[in-house]
Amino acid sequence: MGAMTGSARALLDSIHRELAPREGENRLVPLVRDGAAPRSVLAALAAEESRIVPCDWRSFLTLSARAADRPTREFFAGLAAGEGAALGALPKLSAALGWSEQDVADYRPKAGCQAYPAYMSWLALHAEPGDAAVAIVSNFAAFGAYCAEVAQALRSRYGLSDADCEFFDLFGTPVPGADEQAEAAVQAELDAGRITESRAREHARLFQDYELMFWNTLPDELRTAPPNE
Repeated sequence: MGAMTGSARALLDSIHRELAPREGENRLVPLVRDGAAPRSVLAALAAEESRIVPCDWRSFLTLSARAADRPTREFFAGLAAGEGAALGALPKLSAALGWSEQDVADYRPKAGCQAYPAYMSWLALHAEPGDAAVAIVSNFAAFGAYCAEVAQALRSRYGLSDADCEFFDLFGTPVPGADEQAEAAVQAELDAGRITESRAREHARLFQDYELMFWNTLPDELRTAPPNE
């Protein structure tokens, strides 16, 4: 299928329906919701994110630099700024879960978790920015919902404070105007004929698969792992 034009909203809604998370796909979030996930697993999640966030930050800046239209450049630059804020929130989360800076530094990341930022880096270098934008926007709803559930459970089940939960709040709380900015970026790329629907859908599907791999690797491999393993 060649380059397409049309409505960004229609394309994004179609992909959202196709990739809507199904009950039971994410095995970690229900454990956190019930208070059944060990703190070591949650601390490992924060340690994984300490590697992921800087990588995604650079990837978004790369996509912003490669984008031809202003709405797309601004969209990716805004995502990069969000990663910067998230990186600053991670030390508080790790400390609240009982891990020191040294524990985080000594932690050995898991391939199943780091596949997600590796694919993001691939998109940043090889995908058309418009196709990448579709894939990233298509994953917003699922990732945001997971983060919102975890943030609520960390407060109610694990006794963390609002400050401790800032990382998940940043991704789990809708940002005013963010959906409109994302739609404008996709629309600009559609209007310019720089989105290939088959590729955009492929990127979105793989992105969602890597997202689930990230969450599911943690309960599978780290349920009882000590901090420095």
